[in-house]
Formats: sequence, C-alpha cells, structure tokens
Amino acid sequence: MANQHASSILENLASTGNAYVHGQPGSRENLIELSRQLIASLEIPSEFLQRSFWAEPAMSAHLRLAVDLNILGLLRDAGPDGLDPEALAEKIGVQASLFKRLMRHLVAMHVLTYSDGKIHATTLSNGLAAEDYQRSIMFCYDVTRPSFNNFPDHFKRVGFVEPTTTNDGPFNDAFSTPLPFFDWLNANPPNIQNFASFMASYRAGKPNWFDEGFYPVKERLIEGFDASIGSALLVDVGGGRGHDMAMFAAEHKGHPGDIVLQDQEAVIGEIQDKKSQPFIATAHDFYTPQPVIGARAYSLHSILHDWDDEHGSRILENLKPALKPGYSRVLLNEIVLSEEEPTLAATSMDMMMLGHLNVRERTEAHWRTIIEGAGLRVINIYRYPGSAESLIEAELAEAVAAPKI
Repeated sequence: MANQHASSILENLASTGNAYVHGQPGSRENLIELSRQLIASLEIPSEFLQRSFWAEPAMSAHLRLAVDLNILGLLRDAGPDGLDPEALAEKIGVQASLFKRLMRHLVAMHVLTYSDGKIHATTLSNGLAAEDYQRSIMFCYDVTRPSFNNFPDHFKRVGFVEPTTTNDGPFNDAFSTPLPFFDWLNANPPNIQNFASFMASYRAGKPNWFDEGFYPVKERLIEGFDASIGSALLVDVGGGRGHDMAMFAAEHKGHPGDIVLQDQEAVIGEIQDKKSQPFIATAHDFYTPQPVIGARAYSLHSILHDWDDEHGSRILENLKPALKPGYSRVLLNEIVLSEEEPTLAATSMDMMMLGHLNVRERTEAHWRTIIEGAGLRVINIYRYPGSAESLIEAELAEAVAAPKI
C-alpha cells in the first residue's frame, strides 16, 4: 500500500509548484519544505543515517577543501565546457584518483555535474564560488561544525542544562577558550571577517524587511519624515558592511534624509570606497548611547538574538535617549519562533545560538517581554511568506512627560 502521507505531500507539491511557476511569494521555500517532508516520509532509517552522518558531513568537508584549492572558481571560469578531472587535479596539485573520488561525491550531492568525461559547474556551485560564500564555507566548517560536534560531551558535562554565561558553552569547550564568541572571533583573524561574509551570505536572496509587501516603508517611514527632528531617515545598528542599507537605498530611490550604517571599527574598515556608498558608515558600540538623535527609524537586523535578555535590554536602553516620542521607530528584523510550526531555518539558527553564543531565538511572547521591559511597546509584527525572519516595529512606550512649571 502506498504511503498515504507521501501521496498527500505529492499533491501539495503539485499545487505549490503551480504557485511557484506564477511567482507566488513563499512558494519556493514551501517547495523546499515539502521536498524535505517527502524525503522524511520515504526514507528508511538506514538511508537517513547514511545521508545525515556520512553523505552530508563528507560534502561539507569536500567543499572546505575546495575553498583552499579554488575548485569551484576554476569550474565557474571554465563555463559550460567544464574541465577534465585529471587535468584539473594536476593543475591544483591533487592526486588524480583522490580528486575524482572527492568530486564524484559532490556530483552525487548535486553540487556539480559530470558528462562527456568532464566535471561541470552548476548554478549552485557558481553561487558558492563567490567570495562571500567561500569565506562562509570557511566559517561554517572551521568554527560552527566543531561546536555542534561538541554538543553531546558539553551537555553531559554540565548536566544537560542550557548555558547561563557567555563563555561556558559548546563553542568554549570545542575551542578550549574562556573568551565569548565574538571576542574569540576578533582575537583570531580572519574569523571576524569570515563571519561578516557569512552574515551577508545568510541574508542574500531572501526577502528583505523593506521589500514591497513586507513592511510598508513609504507609509511608516518616508511619509512623516521630519528633517527638523533629525537628519537621519534610517540608522542600521550593527549593520555589517552595509549590505542591507545598499539594497534599501537602491529599492527606495529618492528617499529623504540620511542612511547611517553602524558597526564595529574592524567591520567598518572593510568597506571599500566609503564615499561612494549610499550610506554614512561610522563605528559605534551599541552598548553605548546611540549618537544619532531623532532618526525616523533604528534598524537592528539579527542583533538582539546574539545576546541574552539582559544584554538585549541594555542594547535597547541605549537606543531610548535618541528616540523621539511618537516619531522614532525601532525595527527589529528577527526570527519569531513558532511552537506549532517551527521551520528548519528558525530552529537551525536557534541551534547556532545555543552552540556558539549560549543564547536563543525567541517566541513572540518572549520578544514582547524584552521589548516592554526596556520601556518600549510593540506596534506590530510584520511577516512575509517564506521568510524565517519577521519585522517587529516598536516605539517608546509613552511620551516623556512635560516638565512641571
């Protein structure tokens, strides 16, 4: 008898495929999720073990090796003609028989293809050949994988409880360091640069909070902008190298006011041609008072999830003196966990937080507790089909009382 659950998934795949053909938002992500459900319904335990514990770890190891040898870049540059595996092996200094075995597995994992005696790039491998993705592979393999592998030993050691400090978690055990995650990244270059590339890559190709249909930028930010209150339309706090703000400026041409990018000095120093950027890039520590007063909005993309409730509250507290009551908005672009329908994107990021920063992703109730505890109030939570992240819009809970005469 056919697997009835699989049959139901196949029906959903067909209807979702039609939605994808017609460009319906979220349909691509739904197809991927349904495909995972289909595999889970069909796969037997031995196949699950082979894929999860052999095939996928081996693939990640091969991709890490490919970064050092620029294999994906060479295949990308070869174009549709592809490359002879023996000639490529000789060029990069790898034994031909070993090289063929490694590449054969990447073909089996659909990262590459093989035909007419040659290895060929794919759309996926060409994307992974870009510098940010190459550095992301380095970060994920060198930093995150050891932490995940250390979960069993770490949690056994601490009695199977969640971390409560910034420097005693799976990451600290894996790297034998007392330093918190970000301090260790800064102290061990080029990890902080690789992390910045990872964050840029993590966001690439996904819906942005300022896209049409996600958050109403024109109605909520641009309309009502008042330069007499503050010259900045938008301040991106902890915004990396400006990936979000460059896209915001391109998508909302003719916007009033300034766009300000803030991050650590080391990250800001990586931005090329600062004067030609559509934003003002400045170094700022978000544990100190916000220096840009009276901006229309302050955006924090995946910032508070890096910190526990106490530190998250401090970050929000340092924004408050800069906020104009009834005018300034705080925009938190964050995952809002669902207990009923958790997504792989949300739970895998929660595991990233557990493994490296000893913190967590939060439910809506948890977010409201932190935001309201910092003296702000949630105006609305905006969601978009297929996006793991939501946009939480907040403002000062109440206007500052006028001084008594």
